[in-house]
Amino acid sequence: MPGRILLIIGGGIAAYKALETIRRLKDRGYAVTPVLTRAGAEFVTPLSVSALAGQKVFTDLFDLTDEAEMGHIELSRSADLIVVAPATADLMAKMAHGHADDLASTLLMATDTRVLLAPAMNVRMWEHPATQRNLATLKGDEILTVGPNEGGMACGEYGPGRMAEPLEIVAAVEAALADGPLRGRHVLVTSGPTHEPIDPVRYIANRSSGAQGTALARALATLGARVTFVTGPASVPPPEGVTVVRVETAREMLAAVEAALPADAAVFAAAVADWRVASASTHKMKKEAGAVALEFAENPDILATVARRTEGRPRLVVGFAAETNDVVAHATAKRARKGCDWIVANDVSPGTGIMGGTENAVTLITSGGAEDWPRMGKDMVARKLAERIAAALA
Repeated sequence: MPGRILLIIGGGIAAYKALETIRRLKDRGYAVTPVLTRAGAEFVTPLSVSALAGQKVFTDLFDLTDEAEMGHIELSRSADLIVVAPATADLMAKMAHGHADDLASTLLMATDTRVLLAPAMNVRMWEHPATQRNLATLKGDEILTVGPNEGGMACGEYGPGRMAEPLEIVAAVEAALADGPLRGRHVLVTSGPTHEPIDPVRYIANRSSGAQGTALARALATLGARVTFVTGPASVPPPEGVTVVRVETAREMLAAVEAALPADAAVFAAAVADWRVASASTHKMKKEAGAVALEFAENPDILATVARRTEGRPRLVVGFAAETNDVVAHATAKRARKGCDWIVANDVSPGTGIMGGTENAVTLITSGGAEDWPRMGKDMVARKLAERIAAALA
């Protein structure tokens, strides 16, 4: 049996996804014990939850039969992982402030088992300062999270707050229970290009597919890390089992990175645009206007900003250097200039096929010098780099 999951289903429209999550977990051999809050029962029925889990659904704190043997204590400690899906703003607030006034919140207070939250709420609730403070508190308490994703919501609004999809939650469960060298570590990974707008329909970008960043995030999660994946508009989809934060511009990426800290390690694989249009037009620029001169402004240096932090700096900061000539010399100079610990350098000149391709050939530059790696698939590069990161953090 892969593991025992205590699944707490909170009160929100996303509770319907909990049913599919149970089915997916059961398909993989997990034992699922469900706890349904009173509000959760307004969205899914105890009968449907019980039928899928194949077990009794727990709903009440003061069940005389179970509580005669302190059932809530036993429930809270018999699982290998507690999953809260959906984790509502109310449940997160109770956890952050130590409230225990129903079965779900009491279980979460009475346990020393790891907890994984799948937040789900209206975008305004998610972005409210109180929710973000509670989230920061919970992350400081080493509570794991998956999602929320960005998209349309039942209320008609659009933005972050959608609960992670069932397969994403299952992947996060597998990562949380993985007995790997990065278990208990938080690693931040940036990936993909950034898009810097010229006007509402045009932008400046580059050819990065995000493949290497995605492979690296997946490899780190496989080793047991809790991964926050900050990605620009990449053509390669993000991996399952990581917390995905989608951004468009360099400035948005910096804000997302700073919001994700603290982390044990940060790997900056994104191909961030160095420049942006100083004053992007608010309307589509017309060809009839003749030749257009664009004025550029320098984007924030995300790698250097994090590497030079005096407080909350990750123990290991890794940058990437995509070069077209004098690769090692330029990357070595970049490592010194940015103040990071390692640089992963690669030659992306047109003849290599690396930018946007499936393979990579990198040189790892550290304080000990330059180490050339043979050309290999990006998944293999990611695996090797993840193992080096794990060894460095050990």
